[in-house]
Amino acid sequence: MDFEKARHNMIEQQLRPWLVSDPAVIEQLYADRREDFVPEAYRALAFADVEIPVAVGMRGASLLPPKLEGRILQALAVQPHERVLEIGAGSGHMAALLAARAKAVWSVEIDPAVAAIARANLERAGIDNVRVETGDGLAGLPASVANHAPFDAIVVSGGVNEVPRALLDLLAVGGRLAAFVALPGQAPTMALRLFRRNAADAIASADVLETSVPFLKRPPAPRFAF
Repeated sequence: MDFEKARHNMIEQQLRPWLVSDPAVIEQLYADRREDFVPEAYRALAFADVEIPVAVGMRGASLLPPKLEGRILQALAVQPHERVLEIGAGSGHMAALLAARAKAVWSVEIDPAVAAIARANLERAGIDNVRVETGDGLAGLPASVANHAPFDAIVVSGGVNEVPRALLDLLAVGGRLAAFVALPGQAPTMALRLFRRNAADAIASADVLETSVPFLKRPPAPRFAF
């Protein structure tokens, strides 16, 4: 397969029509090796407008489609001095994209098997400014990650019904958070919502686009015995 041609077609036929136009983002995605973050069995689909599982036979964890990755990068406009938090590691690809723009990235993944895949992919790609930790990032960060707060940018790489206030509180002043938030009564439609902390006590939000992605995996509800 001609990956360079497929990469070019992805950018010109998917990203640009979806208003990914920032020259820095376009340049980054031309250099990015997305194909190295998908299972071998799916490499032919690496640049297709589909969600790709992080491993063959694994359900509930996938790469975001390229156009959504591009819109996140464009909306967050991460700078080289900034620290970034990701909730939901997937294959490690979104973290890799963020790491190319940021000083450091911490990615928190609830599924240990998925976290191991992300670590292996990032190590193989030679990316050394990402740390993947296991935990439920929507309920609270592992101490090894929380110690680095506040963060300049946060990405929630999956769907949520709402963004926990505790997560918004991790934003530095001037920080941005991007999340896919379910729209009430419009299932399965979600908004890619961008939050910005404009001051210590002021957070604004705006919807960037409407789409649909899988919800982030959450712990099973406790079962009660009577």
